[in-house]
Amino acid sequence: MRPAYQKYEVSVRPSAIDGLGVFAAEPIAAHRKIGEIRGESLSVDDARIRATRHERIMIVEVSTRRAIDFSRSSDPMRYTNHSCAPNARLCIAQGRVEFYALRRITPGEEITVDYGETHHAGKLTCRCGAPGCVGRL
Repeated sequence: MRPAYQKYEVSVRPSAIDGLGVFAAEPIAAHRKIGEIRGESLSVDDARIRATRHERIMIVEVSTRRAIDFSRSSDPMRYTNHSCAPNARLCIAQGRVEFYALRRITPGEEITVDYGETHHAGKLTCRCGAPGCVGRL
């Protein structure tokens, strides 16, 4: 059984973009909440230090003082990959990291968001393959 904050069924499987990805297991209507991720709350300073120690991180800064590390989370949305042409958006609401569909998402389609500014500072190659891909994260 999925948690109440996970509004749609999704599955985690290998992604053509990077590692594992999260995929719609049922149709997702445009502009609807897909779900959210829960994780360890820590200071932004601690999160930035932690980010320098790992090549693959799952940390989102939710305010100027707090961040959430999802690396130990069991929530499937933690596997949401970046795309320069995303079908969903990440939204921070009251300290929660939520995902909303930008358009209708069909079953089997990978759910992606634009990561925006990252700690990689343009040093990581983007592999989204979207038309107009900026090429770096």
